[in-house]
Amino acid sequence: MRTIWLISAFAFCLSTGAPAQWLDYRTPGIPRTPDGKPNLSAPTPRAADGKPDISGVWRGPGAGSYDRNVARDLKPSDIQPWAEAVYQQRVRDMGKDAPRANCLPDPFPYYHMVDVARFVQTPGVIVILYQGTTNSVHRTIFTDGRPLPKDPNPTWMGYSIGHWDKDTLVVDTAGFNDRGWLDIEGHPHTEALHITERFRRRDFGHMDLEMTIDDPKTFTRPFSFRMDKTLMPDTDLLESICENDRSVPHMLGGTEVTKLSPELLSKYTGAYEYAPGRTAVISFEGDLLFLQEGTNPLRLPLVPKSETVFVSRTEGNWIEFSRDAQGKATGFVYHGGGVDRKATRAAR
Repeated sequence: MRTIWLISAFAFCLSTGAPAQWLDYRTPGIPRTPDGKPNLSAPTPRAADGKPDISGVWRGPGAGSYDRNVARDLKPSDIQPWAEAVYQQRVRDMGKDAPRANCLPDPFPYYHMVDVARFVQTPGVIVILYQGTTNSVHRTIFTDGRPLPKDPNPTWMGYSIGHWDKDTLVVDTAGFNDRGWLDIEGHPHTEALHITERFRRRDFGHMDLEMTIDDPKTFTRPFSFRMDKTLMPDTDLLESICENDRSVPHMLGGTEVTKLSPELLSKYTGAYEYAPGRTAVISFEGDLLFLQEGTNPLRLPLVPKSETVFVSRTEGNWIEFSRDAQGKATGFVYHGGGVDRKATRAAR
């Protein structure tokens, strides 16, 4: 199990940052309750032109389902076959070629979901400074009426223009290169990718974000998902620098992945119970197993390391199945977070 622990350590190292200044400095101009705490329910602040001012340090909802798999709500027919094949291969490869494993930017949607960012709004331009997990990156959103460039030099974060639709900032971004991933698990995209973001600051401390992904060469239709962002007053960004540690892809690349037959994998599918009312479902698609727990719509891909041990790369955890004399699974133990959870196959 040494490789599994290395993956967990790798994930932890990427998530740590250096100390920063002003992390407890009271931000001037913040409305506060009588006890001195920021009043996040106060009215939305306005810029000189009357539009909402979205300046501030904002955090996303945290690690969840879309940062790992933006396509979680899609049907198989919504994904082009080549893109599904690339995704499956990246899962089997344990993400050894992921951009973050090579000190390159994280997936574009990931920065909004997991990371902290400072928005700076001025007349004609809005700048977003992302704290980052592997590297701090920035975006410039032009709101001066210019169109998107017609034939841009492709970049990791693309080119962004914005306009106001009443109190909603609508941002169009295109001109991406095709080297980035759309999520941590590895869905690809092409240079045809176009992302639309709709930001609405509904009060002082809360902002709604809807993101629409449109890449006709990767998906058969556009799709959208939503998230909340929360203001973080009285703090500042942490610097994040990746030092190009080339041992990361070597570490992941050394992971041994076992190829199992569909007949064997099918013996693990079905419903399991951790305890009454706490269920999990193991499903089979392509040549991978997927774990879905309770009502959580996220399906975690499980990569086989042996006939009975499967690893979740995005979690750094693993599952070990128990089998009967006929080779059918009778249960499993989920190892992760320092806790072992045992599940038994649910009665039909």
